[in-house]
Amino acid sequence: MIQINQLKLNIHHTEADLERKIRKILHLKEDTLLSYQIKKQSIDARKKPDLFFVYTVDVQINAALEKQILRRCNDKNLSAVQRTSWHFPLCKNGKFLQHRPVVIGSGPAGLFCTYFLAQNGYRPILIERGMPVEERLKDVEAFWKTGKLNTESNVQFGEGGAGTFSDGKLNTLVKDSDGRGRKVMEIFAEYGAPKEILYVNKPHIGTDVLINVVRNMRNAILENGGEVLFHTKMTDIHTRNTDGSKQLESLLLTDTLTGEERILPTDITVLALGHSARDTFQMLYERGIDVQAKSFAVGVRVEHPQAMINLSQYGREHPDILSAASYKLTTKLENGRGVYTFCMCPGGYVVNASSEQERLAVNGMSYHARDGRNANSAVIVTVTPEDYGGSHPLAGVAFQRKLEEAAYREGKGSVPVQTFGDYRRNMPSEKLGTVIPQIKGKYRLSNVRNIFPGEIGDSIEQGILAFDRKIPGYAGEDTILSGVESRTSSPLRINRDAQMESPVKGIYPCGEGAGYAGGITSAAMDGIKTAEAIAKKYLPFDKARE
Repeated sequence: MIQINQLKLNIHHTEADLERKIRKILHLKEDTLLSYQIKKQSIDARKKPDLFFVYTVDVQINAALEKQILRRCNDKNLSAVQRTSWHFPLCKNGKFLQHRPVVIGSGPAGLFCTYFLAQNGYRPILIERGMPVEERLKDVEAFWKTGKLNTESNVQFGEGGAGTFSDGKLNTLVKDSDGRGRKVMEIFAEYGAPKEILYVNKPHIGTDVLINVVRNMRNAILENGGEVLFHTKMTDIHTRNTDGSKQLESLLLTDTLTGEERILPTDITVLALGHSARDTFQMLYERGIDVQAKSFAVGVRVEHPQAMINLSQYGREHPDILSAASYKLTTKLENGRGVYTFCMCPGGYVVNASSEQERLAVNGMSYHARDGRNANSAVIVTVTPEDYGGSHPLAGVAFQRKLEEAAYREGKGSVPVQTFGDYRRNMPSEKLGTVIPQIKGKYRLSNVRNIFPGEIGDSIEQGILAFDRKIPGYAGEDTILSGVESRTSSPLRINRDAQMESPVKGIYPCGEGAGYAGGITSAAMDGIKTAEAIAKKYLPFDKARE
């Protein structure tokens, strides 16, 4: 197979134009059979407003012709490649499981871990404290409308995890030499995501489409022998001492609707907790699970007109073919802090993403069409254990809560909103300018700067001013800020070894909440790796019971 890199065509090109360009590059005759697959598509806007798609394409032709082409073509953008794919490992000589494996949390890590365990005969039980995605959607929309929070079914908790209400962005910086990332995309596409996620440079699904994908994956888990328990929270773990070490023995589960409790015996539990499972973090710490504080980031959501971002990135306010433009910005300040944008949502909405009473957090999301009038992104500053009071494993949680309590007070229960001009003057906004917030949930004009310690608040201002040099208008007087963006990643890590297992045998920390991922794709990949680790050690449950 021949791979062509840097194949460039005008954005208005047709499929026939692409095929003609492939034939021209490879010097193929019109009657030569041609089969190709687009591996990547990105946008070249260096000569805006003249825009181009740039492709990486794998071309399948007969082996003799392939060798001939590569021999005669002295082109650095041509190379011979072999198509490889990831395969789930099959256990041949593992241990026997006495009980079905349990996965805690149905975010991308837990969902993909459960999916592969179910596909391969392990009959897993997936535990989710929140509601099925259909009911969860109703709870979230009711909260945005009325302000009445369901602490067990919200933007953070429920089927699909926090990523369900954050656009479904699938780009990741994690290297994919083993093909797990590609497999994640293929599964998403199989269960209802648009096929373009298999090749576009910054793939996304959209909250509205992701809801259906999550439901379809759940049905596949059930069809393959898995079980899903909703509104069920793991509230305790029980262990026994075996050969000088602790071994998991059972879980205490509590129905969040009725309060009913039951003991679930298990050999294996995957802790695919979300980054907001603070009560569970507390319980694990109290039970002696090895937990440590880590760095994360906090900041604000910024909103600009999407037309302004399009003009900056594309040279056009309203591109006729391309979707709403995105951006990624970063800067290093004189005080040594890094400021960067995170979870940018083109044509999206800021959302009230709270999960605890009298504490307020925001996030961003987009629907698949990305057709809202505003673009929003987090502008965040990295904080370390030194910033939030030492190395206690739960110190980061306490710091997040302190900021969220300040945000709740500042907005009097609504999302606090401020223009950037007033943020710089450190005075509450009394009126909006040309930018009108697009926020899911009630908002209130306030002084967002009051939420933050001095240096963090100053760093946010300096970062936005620096970004204005890259995107003119970014630091405009009327730019909208809202807070607090505090749930960028987990504030702690649940330690595990090279086999993905914690010092308490049978417990497998996994995904973003456990401190090993930073987004939907990386969390899903970590879920797959955890399922692999279990499969390398244990026989499928059905075989174990034969």
